[in-house]
Amino acid sequence: FFFGTKMTGSRAVVVKDVDVHKFIAAYAAYLKKAGKVEIPKYVDVIKLAHFKELAPRNADWYYYRCAAIARRLYVQPGIGVGAMQRVFGGKDRRGVRTGRFTKSSGGVIRHCVQQLEKMGIVEITPNGGRTLTKEGRRDLDRIAQQVLFPELFE
Repeated sequence: FFFGTKMTGSRAVVVKDVDVHKFIAAYAAYLKKAGKVEIPKYVDVIKLAHFKELAPRNADWYYYRCAAIARRLYVQPGIGVGAMQRVFGGKDRRGVRTGRFTKSSGGVIRHCVQQLEKMGIVEITPNGGRTLTKEGRRDLDRIAQQVLFPELFE
């Protein structure tokens, strides 16, 4: 049984306990509601990678990308923009030629990370990567708890 914030009294609910898609949607809604994320002016025409044909269909895609980056930094602390480009990259379909892997846009990821830094969720590590602050981890765990136990937060 689940009681409050603990699972059988042994440990607290963390981000890894929650379904990825549900968590990212909930955290994106939180970021949008908080209103602290500055969306770039070119958000409606930008593509997320050069191998994409179209811009994202979802109007709130920027919040979703920021939430996905925050979750990635929770699961894999210390990674930088280049590593996240590989995470969000995909297959470049080159017509008749064989498709190959291509990294995603670094500018979008960099801007998202900078916005998360301004909010105090992310900080720079000494080796050059990024990691979550103590407050950032606490916020993500709180959102994970709300996703897992919605009846406790209504």
